[in-house]
Amino acid sequence: MQYVERDLKKRFHLFLRTFPVVMIVGPRQCGKSTFVRHELPDFTHFDLERPADLLQVTADIELFLREHPRGLCIDEAQRIPQLFPALRHAVDYRQGAGRFVLLGSAGPLLLKTVSESLAGRVGILSLSPFTAHELSGLRPWQERWRWGGLPPVHDLQADDQKLAWIGSYVTTVLERDLPALGVRIPSPRLLRFWTMLTHLNGRLLNVTELAHSMELSTTAIGHYLDVLEGSLMVLRLQPFFVNTRKRLVKRPKLYVRDTGILHWLSGLRRQEDLDSWPGKGASFESLVLAELMARALEELTEPRFSFYRTHAGAEVDLLVEDGSRITPIEIKHGAAVGPYDTAGLRSCMKELGVSAGTIVARGDTSRVIGNGITSVPWNNVIDRSAKLWNE
Repeated sequence: MQYVERDLKKRFHLFLRTFPVVMIVGPRQCGKSTFVRHELPDFTHFDLERPADLLQVTADIELFLREHPRGLCIDEAQRIPQLFPALRHAVDYRQGAGRFVLLGSAGPLLLKTVSESLAGRVGILSLSPFTAHELSGLRPWQERWRWGGLPPVHDLQADDQKLAWIGSYVTTVLERDLPALGVRIPSPRLLRFWTMLTHLNGRLLNVTELAHSMELSTTAIGHYLDVLEGSLMVLRLQPFFVNTRKRLVKRPKLYVRDTGILHWLSGLRRQEDLDSWPGKGASFESLVLAELMARALEELTEPRFSFYRTHAGAEVDLLVEDGSRITPIEIKHGAAVGPYDTAGLRSCMKELGVSAGTIVARGDTSRVIGNGITSVPWNNVIDRSAKLWNE
């Protein structure tokens, strides 16, 4: 498949003009190395999973950085934590933006180490798998939904090849990547836990129930969730909280980030399986949520994401906060939008004093429903023609 332009490009170059070190984190095989090699062809690249490169970097890290004072990209940087304090010294010794680019699998220990060692010197970006927008013109969005967004999947033609690749990917994450991040959980147990989470996709997370089902403590379940979230395999979307007259829920909602992995773990092997799957609506919600969050990160400054839900059941799938501005967005798998579909939005908008809300549905045309609510087609979200953010 030809090179796919990434939506992160604009923000990446902004960070290169701003910080001496730019770090891109993301799950395995999301396209970090390909993206940076395309954007920075003149940089010298070292991959720490390659033994020769690892040896060259670690023989004498400070000397290595003196010999490569700028234009340096280091992939899988989390493999040598001692790199980060050495980089701090190199950055302080010689000023200048855009000198070093680091790539790594996102893990709590990695981000903590980077934040502590390179505070004020590093800009951290997250690269997701392909979005539907990035693949538009190359693949129909239905393929992005069914197979997820990991780039190697879309280089394959046959369904059995794609299924085999995703299965191998899951095994690699469990048996190699997570142990390399310091995770000491038996892979069969973590696979069972990860599979169990597919039944909770798009639902409120109840750690106590999970602990009972797994016959583990709530502390252990919290650790497992931290592991999968830190490696960008799952997302805990936090509830919006503000002092209002209505009681809001305080538990997060859980999503398996990549729909291809979600479907594989759920045992969906044919398109007919997805079409008849009870979790299809929540899976579509995962797809749209990833698209909306990627677009917000591209177009807004430090957006914050949450969902709105009262104890009475009024709910909005996504709130995007941009400073003091709040955009509530509801996601509907179907094309038709009726009065019942707007109830949560209307309640949220009234309670938060927001004048406009959006429903993303699979209809063909945008239409104003009333009371400040507009329904926009999913296809217009993909092609970026739909206006989303409140001003």
